[in-house]
Amino acid sequence: MQVAFTFRNVDSNENHREYAREKLERINKYFPDPIKAHIVFSQQGGYLFEVDVQITLHNGLVVKGNEATEDMHSSIDLVMAKIERQLRRFKDRIRDHKPQQGPNRPFFHRVVALEPEPAKVEQQPAPTPVPSQQSAPRIIREEKFVAVPMTVEEAIMRMNLQHDQFLVFQNVLTHDINVVYRRNDDTYGLIETAHHDK
Repeated sequence: MQVAFTFRNVDSNENHREYAREKLERINKYFPDPIKAHIVFSQQGGYLFEVDVQITLHNGLVVKGNEATEDMHSSIDLVMAKIERQLRRFKDRIRDHKPQQGPNRPFFHRVVALEPEPAKVEQQPAPTPVPSQQSAPRIIREEKFVAVPMTVEEAIMRMNLQHDQFLVFQNVLTHDINVVYRRNDDTYGLIETAHHDK
């Protein structure tokens, strides 16, 4: 297993590395094939120790987890337990997983703010802005992603493995862009972009 460690806002610690390696070995009982892991140790607010884990399996599937507690070893325990639960849950599907064929479809994720930009200090009073300009959306961050071809079932599995709230993908059956997301009642929502005839 290839393991990379990153320490942010916290001193590098060999004890933390070895403890995390021991916990990672439990993953090998599910997937003996070569896997890669990247673990980030960080400190928040001076008292919370956060552990962010990303594991790439032999077939390209990515498993993620994140936990923060007041003790680094406790954070490692919790995040590894979370990942192990997901691997147990989807073990058979992961072993049978093969990437779907088809082109990846690009899409953009934008973070938008409705507040106007702070006014600059000027010598003379600035004219009163038009109301519609005050609420005009402003893009503050933009990222480009690709929608990978997959089934709805596979999209839900990947969303769970990565602990995301939603996942944008290309439906292999319809070839349209779809979105799956978590609902508050332990079910999943599916947004389809195609226009279906009634």
